[in-house]
Formats: sequence, C-alpha cells, structure tokens
Amino acid sequence: MASGTLDNIRERGAIVLGNRKASLPFSYLDGEGKPVGYTIDICQRLAEAVKRELKLPQLAVRYLSVSPSDRIGAVQEGKVDLECGTTTNTAERRRQVSFTVPHFVYGIRMLVHSDSDIRNWPDLRGRRVATTRDTTTVALLTERDKVRALNLALLEGKDHDESFSLVEQGAADAFVMDDVLLYGLRAGAAHPADFAIVGDALSVETYAIMLRKADPEFKALIDREMIRLIVDGEVARLYGKWFGNPVPPRGLNLNMPMSYLMRDLMRFPGGASED
Repeated sequence: MASGTLDNIRERGAIVLGNRKASLPFSYLDGEGKPVGYTIDICQRLAEAVKRELKLPQLAVRYLSVSPSDRIGAVQEGKVDLECGTTTNTAERRRQVSFTVPHFVYGIRMLVHSDSDIRNWPDLRGRRVATTRDTTTVALLTERDKVRALNLALLEGKDHDESFSLVEQGAADAFVMDDVLLYGLRAGAAHPADFAIVGDALSVETYAIMLRKADPEFKALIDREMIRLIVDGEVARLYGKWFGNPVPPRGLNLNMPMSYLMRDLMRFPGGASED
C-alpha cells in the first residue's frame, strides 16, 4: 500500500484490531461474543493514542478475527492495523512485519494429565505430543526432538482448543505451548485438577503486537504509547486485572503472580527490534 497506516485510519474513521477467539486471558470472546482480554485492553489504549494523534473527535474501533495461520497476512495486507493476540516476536517474523514493545514474557512448557509420569522433556521419549499449527512451538519441538532423539509423534491442532482436546481425550500425552496459554486452558477445563503444567522452560519468549512493516510514523507512535503505558504502571494494572482476578465469561482465575521476567519488563521496557 502506498499510504501509511495513520492515513488509512483517518480515511476510514476507524482502527481495525485483529483479535483471537480462544487465547484466554489475552484475546478471546466473552459470553456475548465480544473480544476481551489483556492484549485487547492494551490495544484499546493504543487506539486512544491514535485518536489523539489524528485529533479525531471520534474513532471507531473494529475487530477482525485472525488465526495463527492468517494473522501475519492480515497485517501485511492492511486488513488489521494492530494484531492484538498472542504472537511471539521472532527474527523470522520481523522480516515480514514489525512489532511494538513487548507486553508479556513467557516460557514454553507442557500440559499433561495430573496422573501422568511425564514431568520433564526426557519423559516425552516415544510419546504423542500435541501443539498448535503455525506457531513457533512447532519448530522448537522439532529441534528438541532432533537434539534429544526423543522420537516424538507430533500432532498439530488447528487452534489451542483443539490441541488441548487431544490431551483431554487421550489422543496425545502432552500439549506443548506457551505456559500462560496452558494455564488458561486448564482453568477453563471442566475438571482443572485433572491437568498439570510441568517441565523446565524449553525457551523464554515475548509477546508483542504486530503492525505493518516499513511504516515508521505509525510504529513510532505505537512504541511511544506502549512505553508510556508500561512506565506509568497501566500495563501492570491490566496484568493484575486479567491474571489475578476472575475473568469473564465463567469467572475463571488464572492466579498467576507476575514472574521476575515480567517484573523486569515493567522496569525496563524495550525490545521492539527491526532485525
């Protein structure tokens, strides 16, 4: 596109946020089908900064549901202005899109049945392991399989709900994914105590909001506002809201205290690399 994102937003009188359907508590649908969550709240505040920058009396906020498979294309094609889901900032993705300052740090771990004998990565040898298609975890698992000769049988769900159901129904022995998403899925299960989240962190990664590449004016605005939201304590308050309290629609509580990695992120925001 020849025009910049801010020009497009001004012309249409609306900013389009890419949301996810089932990434609790980051970006998911409440009981009325409305997008809600930690990342959605952050993006709504970023939308307010865009409104102020453009000096618009009103700015509509629209949503477009995206999936792991189509989220990058939606940003590249200008279908969404900010992708507000659970997307990991990686060097490979930065060749296609830009990322703003990270808003979450997590580790890759695994969800198993509580009575399982799987407690760490060597225990996966010869097991059926689920993860979600088109996520960075697929490559991580493949590499771990090669290094440790685990002989994994890898099963890929189309989304996190399907991957979780593979373990729930006994089709997979473990579901490997971002630990915070595993906590959310476990909290939403009919019997949360049936599942445990185990294993050392396979890697430590960051979530950040995607935006179009080669649009320095828009990126500078979003970066400035993200840093302000972190430094002013707004992001920490939103963390408490979504990770330490019951959330809609079922009043689930992840009971996830802020990790030392998250506390460091709150003290030293940054990492919006353009590699």
